[in-house]
Amino acid sequence: MNMYAYGFGPKGRERFIIVDAGVMFPDMETTPGVDLIMPDFDWLCERRNRVEALFLTHAHEDHVGAVPFVLEELDIPVFARRFTAELTKRKIAEFDLNPSRIKEVRPTPQKIKAGPFSVEFIPVSHSVPESSSLLLEVGGNRVIHTGDLKLDCDPVLGSPFDSVHWSRLAEPGVRALICDSTNVFSLREGRPEASVGPAFADLLAKTKGAMAATTFASNLARLKQLADAAKACGRSVVLLGRAMDRMVEVGRATGVLDGFPTTISTEEARNLPRNKILLLTTGSQGEPRSATAQLARGKFRGLELVAGDTLLFSSKTIPGNERSVARVMNRYAERGVRVIDDGAEIYHVSGHANRPDLAQLYRLVRPECVVPMHGEYRHLVEHVQLAGDAGLTSFLVPNGTRLDISAMQVEDEAVHAGRLYLDGTELIGSDSGVVRKRQKLARMGLACVSIVPGRGSSSRCLTEVRLFGLPSDRNGLDEAEIAAEVAGAFGQTGVRRPATDKDLRKRIESLVKQLVRTKIGKTPEVVVIVHRT
Repeated sequence: MNMYAYGFGPKGRERFIIVDAGVMFPDMETTPGVDLIMPDFDWLCERRNRVEALFLTHAHEDHVGAVPFVLEELDIPVFARRFTAELTKRKIAEFDLNPSRIKEVRPTPQKIKAGPFSVEFIPVSHSVPESSSLLLEVGGNRVIHTGDLKLDCDPVLGSPFDSVHWSRLAEPGVRALICDSTNVFSLREGRPEASVGPAFADLLAKTKGAMAATTFASNLARLKQLADAAKACGRSVVLLGRAMDRMVEVGRATGVLDGFPTTISTEEARNLPRNKILLLTTGSQGEPRSATAQLARGKFRGLELVAGDTLLFSSKTIPGNERSVARVMNRYAERGVRVIDDGAEIYHVSGHANRPDLAQLYRLVRPECVVPMHGEYRHLVEHVQLAGDAGLTSFLVPNGTRLDISAMQVEDEAVHAGRLYLDGTELIGSDSGVVRKRQKLARMGLACVSIVPGRGSSSRCLTEVRLFGLPSDRNGLDEAEIAAEVAGAFGQTGVRRPATDKDLRKRIESLVKQLVRTKIGKTPEVVVIVHRT
């Protein structure tokens, strides 16, 4: 997820712009029950009267997913090119926010004024249409924020990389290049998106049964090449998945997807021979509710893949998703479906600049300094080394770092750069303890004890126990036995009971933890509810 703030002015009175506001998706191991994760932007909210605008480089969720939450807190305009703007308008409308807050812009030479900043959108290639780098001009400084980009001289959609234009951008001087680091470890030059088209055509021509292909729904250039290859060999195209429908619809509406073959409905597809259809499905990362995952479990919207059919993964598995993807692949294999991943790098190309491409960008832009962004920490470290090898000053700026670009130095004072979790309809801080508690519940289970203490020292206690996430079969725990132990400990004649309910809860909690630990070697969370009659 991405979010960057640029400020200019006297300290304490700076005016700010934001570049991108993204989310990342949780996993059950580290963030159980969470719906979305986004940057904690409280620091900007505390300076809300000095924030001028939000600029979006492209439409991927890790760059735009948090826009509705930002706009609920900050009364600022959002600037984006048409495709990104249209998707973002639809997104914020779901939050009852006014779509007119999203402003469509044209690429360079149009300049957008936002406080002291002047901003131009520079067209670049990426794995989503109308991606842009940004040229920021303020106070005599010129900064290029690359966003996600690749140097594609033969793109399927959009304009080719224009090295002459980038050289001209550099002529007045570039103070800093804030640069994509995702593929800094990839040693060969990046391949153009168009290079996978012939491979699709060859595969579809040789495939006998039905075929499905899964990739990111936002990669309209990839979808177009798959659809064109299908049309060339007499196959009709079916879109499966809401994101797939939405992206193609917006691509057509905004004019970035001209010439996309006509698609057919699932009802029409059911009446065609199996070797006459291509399914384009969501779920390349193994998402459990995606079209690809649901097809793996059986029929989806009346369609299914059976023995003799083929499924192509035209994507790279994002680190952390390996098990989810493998699970889906295995389900297809069990059904006799041929599964093709892209281990040989035939059916997928990256949307990011590789190491030689970054070096070329340095030569074109000739920045005074390079600031690596995007990727994990090790990518930033490697990118700093690459820039240094090219004779350039570079800065390692982890989350929360304040870099004075004018003075070319990292400031001592950092910014709080935590995370916010969307939990249902509520935003909670990562330091709230909610997620840590869920992780403990997942590891250790939960025991709930409900007790009605009797009146007087000789009265019997009524006790009920319920166990959650703990074994209760013949070799495990018995709820009735634990309840009897609790009742016996605090309901026997002559036993001195705790003077307060708080003390009673603490002693019952300790007893239940001891009983469970002795039986199964785990210490669960224990909740004790005391009822007074």
